[in-house]
Amino acid sequence: MDQRRPSRRKFLGAAAGAATIVAGPVAVPVSGQNIAAEETLVLVNGRIHTMDAANTIANSVTIRNGRFVGVNAAPLAGAGVRVIDLGGRTVVPGLIEPHIHSVSLANRPGYHTILENTTSIREIQEALAARRKDVPAGAWITSMGGWHPNQWAEHRHPTLAELDQAVPDHPVLLYERFTGPCATNSLGKAFFDAVDAAPPVHPDIKLVNVAANGAIAAASQTGGGPSASALFHLRQIQTFADRKRSTVDAMKYSASVGLTTHLDQVLFPTPGPLHPSQILSNLDQYRMYDPWLELHREGKTIIRLQMNFLQNQSDPNLPELKERLRNQFQFFGDDMMRTGAIGEWAAPLASGAVWREAQRLVAQAGWRNENAVQNLAGLTQVVEAYEAVNREFDITQRRWVVHHVPQVNADLLTRLKALGCGVEMGAFRWVTSSDPKVVAGPPFRTIVDHGVQTGIHGDGVHIAPLNPWQHIYFATTGVNSFGDHVNGDQQLTRAEALRLFTRNNSWFLRMEDKVSSIERGKLADLAVLDRDYFAVPDVEIKKIRSVLTIVDGKIVHDAGLV
Repeated sequence: MDQRRPSRRKFLGAAAGAATIVAGPVAVPVSGQNIAAEETLVLVNGRIHTMDAANTIANSVTIRNGRFVGVNAAPLAGAGVRVIDLGGRTVVPGLIEPHIHSVSLANRPGYHTILENTTSIREIQEALAARRKDVPAGAWITSMGGWHPNQWAEHRHPTLAELDQAVPDHPVLLYERFTGPCATNSLGKAFFDAVDAAPPVHPDIKLVNVAANGAIAAASQTGGGPSASALFHLRQIQTFADRKRSTVDAMKYSASVGLTTHLDQVLFPTPGPLHPSQILSNLDQYRMYDPWLELHREGKTIIRLQMNFLQNQSDPNLPELKERLRNQFQFFGDDMMRTGAIGEWAAPLASGAVWREAQRLVAQAGWRNENAVQNLAGLTQVVEAYEAVNREFDITQRRWVVHHVPQVNADLLTRLKALGCGVEMGAFRWVTSSDPKVVAGPPFRTIVDHGVQTGIHGDGVHIAPLNPWQHIYFATTGVNSFGDHVNGDQQLTRAEALRLFTRNNSWFLRMEDKVSSIERGKLADLAVLDRDYFAVPDVEIKKIRSVLTIVDGKIVHDAGLV
């Protein structure tokens, strides 16, 4: 057994230990800014949007042993009490993402650089140049997924010369979405040219074929091709320690934007580490969470993670799904890391009868089930299948879900509501549409006004940003990455969008009694924002960051407030 990877025994032991800690008086240390177990933390002089049932705006909150113990209570002072003056800043509950692929961000090869908030080639260069200061000699600087050329003023990748200008002393690889294309600099080109000249390590690995301007052509959706080969070679030199570092970086970035809880929808499985199908959304489904599990065992996770199980088989016998349902526990773990259920799907939607049988098996096992759809036909297929299995096995209390929903109608929403199902609205299309004048939904206003259980998600980190404020910007303005208003009259108010990304989204993780609002007795997750979300001009919403993030009662991000 690889001793770098946590064994099942270690995970069980960590989960049992964490359960003991949660039940007792002492919280697990996770950060250099930890609050001592005996210390009471009091935040005062803020505009604290609690997201409780009455939409209370408080001016103070008290935290002890990982929980909110007072809201608007008389401020405490004395030994064992730490007071932080918020200076009138806006505070919100920790945001919750119910459809994300953060495990991919946690496994990025190289020193991943966040480019999803950049708007031009110049800003890309500045971000890469800033990153190189902390990167060891010879190491790759990368940025893979999350961004899209649509968001940059030039609507293109940087050239080899532009990347050299920013980073002359490290190889660089920028990789777009699932399959590329990619861009590299001179040192990166030299590496890939040498790889192309050497005997192939696998007969199906293709040449990278870097162009003179640093461009690398896209791979196919099924793997293979220049970008796939480039990614393959970087993954081959990645160590387990690299993956742990990348996981820590992913958690830190999430905390910096106030996103404290993820429901991860996994990745497509790749059959073995030497398989040439190395598109960005593929990883070994049995090992992809190993670095996160190891950090959890060490008490170093700083955001909450729930992990679904994506089943991608079209085999009519559904052997993988059947074994998963027989041998895996859903919702197993602790409040910092636990398993979820079946999602993003139980089998490919296009597999027809196989997919329908998969829904039946999930219902028979009593599991939560989730499916993503891309159009009205797909939504109709899902609703009809859910109704069919409900006639045989009651799913009305299982919280089955449908994601993305770019198109809906009132009849399908009513039928989903009758089944006790939830609708997750995908806000990511603001940056992914190739037509600057067209975005296919989702119809936020129609769905929210219908009254079905609903939330909102960004589907990061391949095709769209992890940063939730960019998706909130689109939901509240209807303005896409080209600056065009594209979503009709379907906008939400700022209060509605924030409630969807907090209180409403917690329902999809079965955690509404634990997180999502700032109320006495709930787990203490919150973000102190650097600007007033409710007052800034629309364009400023995308720029919102957290100056102080607290998860489980511990300070996990501090931009200088403390």
